[in-house]
Amino acid sequence: MHQEPDLTGITVDTSAPALVTGATGYVAGWLVKGLLDAGVTVHAAVRDPHNTAKIQHLLDFAEKAPGDIRFFAADLLEDGSYSEAMAGCRVVFHTASPFTTQVNDPQRELVDPAVQGTRTVLRSADATPSVERVVLTSSCAAIYTDAADCAAAPGGRLTEEVWNTTASLDHQPYSYSKLLAERAAWQIANAQDRWRLVVVNPSLVVGPAVNAQPTSESFSIVRQFGDGTMRHGAPRAGLGAVDVRDLARAHIAAGYLPDVRGRHIVSGHDTDVLELARVLLPRFGDRFPLPRRALPKPLVWLAAPTAGLTRTFVSRNVNHPWHADNGKSRRELGMEYRRLRESMEDMFEQLVERGSVSPGK
Repeated sequence: MHQEPDLTGITVDTSAPALVTGATGYVAGWLVKGLLDAGVTVHAAVRDPHNTAKIQHLLDFAEKAPGDIRFFAADLLEDGSYSEAMAGCRVVFHTASPFTTQVNDPQRELVDPAVQGTRTVLRSADATPSVERVVLTSSCAAIYTDAADCAAAPGGRLTEEVWNTTASLDHQPYSYSKLLAERAAWQIANAQDRWRLVVVNPSLVVGPAVNAQPTSESFSIVRQFGDGTMRHGAPRAGLGAVDVRDLARAHIAAGYLPDVRGRHIVSGHDTDVLELARVLLPRFGDRFPLPRRALPKPLVWLAAPTAGLTRTFVSRNVNHPWHADNGKSRRELGMEYRRLRESMEDMFEQLVERGSVSPGK
């Protein structure tokens, strides 16, 4: 049912294993599948390699693929814990980092694991002679905080030259964690010249998951489209979106194409929250209470605290268009992005199949 990442144009080196951190994650699942299908031996770093329920889908992929998979226990906050998993690997894909906006202690829950985890993995790369390239899953959040920031970017579009200057522990701490983690990565990479750092900066990731219980924040948003939470409308909060399968392909391109360098905005669509829901209407609108109209900004502003949003977030994102230049990803990674409607339909259909949203609610 779900189209695989298309690796056309990428020559994948299968002569050495590749490490994937956070291998049970939403993005990592498709990345691992793509690598296995290409014939790579994947070293999968996870918290608990004995938790079969968490890793079974990856074992199933390996059974049907020419590649092989080995699991290793690793802890982002423990120096040296990736050394065994990294041994012999030429390419390291560091995808592990929390993505949630509902936190009590942003320093401990977001910033520490993102920054210390990146340092842990990249220090191991420094100490592992086989490593030639590290691909870091950063985010467009390291480039901007709010959609209003786009207007201040050159030509009104975010580019790889732009860095986030407006996030903090108090405002958009997730974005702040991604900024600090990527800064730390470049600091370590620039202090040596044996391995190359390549950074992937995705926008909001959408599309189906390969694991049974995806925890990404994007699933929380899409559930609300179908369960009636947004039946009266959705905010036109500007954002970018990219299909998880396209993002997995971007990682593999970043890991194996010979001339790839620097940061890469990986985003297929300039869109907003309401539009994400509206593309679902033709197929699901007769069965689910999907939002059809834009909520007025003053109403969103008033209701913000009850919806878990700050009023600053509303003022700087609702009715602010989001624009980013994905030209570098097209030129250097060979990216072609699938339609937003396909991504959203596949994602929503999966939630329906798993009972996460029910018709008529």
